[in-house]
Amino acid sequence: MSSRSFVICDQEEGYAAAFAVFLMKKKELAFQVQVCNGLSQVQAILREHPIDVLLIGGNYPVDERKGLRASNVFVLAESAKTETNSDETTVYKYQSGEMLLAEIICKCSKESETGELYFHGAKTKNSRIIGIFSPVHRSGKTSYGLRLGQELAVSENVLYLNMEIYGGIGGFFPEEGHTLADALYYSRQENKNLGVILTTLVEHMGALDYLLPVRVSEDIRTVTLEEWINLVRQIEEQSIYDVLILDVDEGLKDVYGLLRICTEILVPVMKDASAEAKLLQMEDELHLLGFDDVKKKMVKKELIS
Repeated sequence: MSSRSFVICDQEEGYAAAFAVFLMKKKELAFQVQVCNGLSQVQAILREHPIDVLLIGGNYPVDERKGLRASNVFVLAESAKTETNSDETTVYKYQSGEMLLAEIICKCSKESETGELYFHGAKTKNSRIIGIFSPVHRSGKTSYGLRLGQELAVSENVLYLNMEIYGGIGGFFPEEGHTLADALYYSRQENKNLGVILTTLVEHMGALDYLLPVRVSEDIRTVTLEEWINLVRQIEEQSIYDVLILDVDEGLKDVYGLLRICTEILVPVMKDASAEAKLLQMEDELHLLGFDDVKKKMVKKELIS
């Protein structure tokens, strides 16, 4: 699929340039971003090719904007008094780039069930799904999972999902931002645009993309196996990610069923008699419950205590 045209035209040139830089850092989006200093430049672009998204300053007179024919026109409003045409959508100018992009994507997604703003062609194979799991508390699996994700993200598109009941917001992760609960909400809507919406939800740790853990434990304790599988499959099918890292909590419902969908399961271990006993008990349980396939996927990774 060829890149979509995203044109930004605002009298505040610094604002337009800054938002263009923000968009171009979004590797998930297939936008060809252009910045214009005036309406005549927008008209010149339209004579060359269609514009899929036009983001235009609300200070331009409404009558002059009527002749700008783009698939989606968003007017940057500085106040509630900003006048618009019937085919324009108002967005508040002075909000975060993430929130502004979210509004634009949600509006465009409603008009396209296939998520045409999204670059599906970036991924050419099925995702590698790495489960990080241990029945041993304080095993270092979160720090291990993040470190692994950062290493893999040097050469691949990687998404890390912390699926722990108490993931530790404020520890490894910032206190503000979208969480895994938001991704679950959009996954349950049963549309084909989760991959697009993810671009507005993920945080970044260097080249690694990740979602914050849930803030309320009940948001994750009640998630069914079917809902987890649907979320993972939607991300796999609709996103650019080559690798998904699932940091799995033992307290999740049907946790072994969730691990079953992983292509590999890494088990951080430490040389400790109590920890080794817990791992042996887990392996026996997997056999007794009919999850020998899960057991075969497990690879122990010894960490230094």
